Amino acid sequence: MRTVEWHDGVVRMIDQRLLPHRFEVAEFSEYQEVARAIKEMYVRGAPAIGAAAGFGLALAALQSPATTVPALVEDLKAAYDVLYAARPTAVNLRWALDRLMHLVYSLETEDVDAVRQALVAEAQRIADEDVEINKRMAQHGAELVPANARILHHCNTGALATVDWGTALGVIRMAHEQGKNIHVWVDETRPRLQGARLTAWELMQWGVPMTLIADNAAGYLMSSGQVDLVLVGADRIAANGDVANKIGTYKLAAVAKDNNVPFYVVAPTSTIDLQTPGGDAIPIEERDPREITHVGDELIAPEGVRVYNPAFDITPARLVTAIVTEYGVVRPPYEENLRAVVEQAEEDRKKANR
Repeated sequence: MRTVEWHDGVVRMIDQRLLPHRFEVAEFSEYQEVARAIKEMYVRGAPAIGAAAGFGLALAALQSPATTVPALVEDLKAAYDVLYAARPTAVNLRWALDRLMHLVYSLETEDVDAVRQALVAEAQRIADEDVEINKRMAQHGAELVPANARILHHCNTGALATVDWGTALGVIRMAHEQGKNIHVWVDETRPRLQGARLTAWELMQWGVPMTLIADNAAGYLMSSGQVDLVLVGADRIAANGDVANKIGTYKLAAVAKDNNVPFYVVAPTSTIDLQTPGGDAIPIEERDPREITHVGDELIAPEGVRVYNPAFDITPARLVTAIVTEYGVVRPPYEENLRAVVEQAEEDRKKANR
């Protein structure tokens, strides 16, 4: 199944908190539950979060007792705020919510049920588009991967981080299917271990040769000539090319630069936020201290220790070799070239809706 999907008026998600040991699907019939699932990381990865939020807003429309369109809009505004607050760093969440709200405002109808059905259809369209976009990115990104490449990957960017297929891991999957004889170094990705739990599991399902490493081993691997390129995803890309991604990404980019290793970010145009000029304007989510002090239910730190647990960091654009989008590989100057691909995506979407 897809990571997140609509099924008979409920939102279904693979509960990623349980992988790799248990595969379970959770179902949610209220938008508040979807918001909680996003916050508690049943679902994660910027594109998957965006799709989940879209379905959440569609649920809000079905939940609403409104009998007029203006009343429905007020209920949708309240649901928007709840869903957006779940994980504000990932811009795909806001992008999906805005897309659905813009649709509501553009509909010239007084039929409240027609608005509800239009929202469900648009949320489904966002999910379907994500799969196609990921495959296009994979094709473009695989062109950057040489034969016999040794690739370093951080966090999880596979099918589990999207609706299906994946971003950076989608590139890896494509390169593997093209017979390029690649090998992947998988960062464990503390504190939630998305690399160890999810990326390793996905690569093993696909039969991609891989080795799991501690996060702190990545610098040694690069300095000793055992990495040919770094591939990561993104939760938000600012207009100037600064990248917000899973904590630890900046450190990898700096070490890659020091060792002349190409550092590639793979992300759809929906992750590019032209409203945010630079990385210093991106909100950084701080998560539960238990993610640092515990492994599972086991306390590994002194009781009462002070904890700082930012979920993301900012990689400056100067450290990013290129950004792979569904419209191809974007290189500096980012401010100009990112705007061009976003405008192209918006124009293509308008044409498709005509």
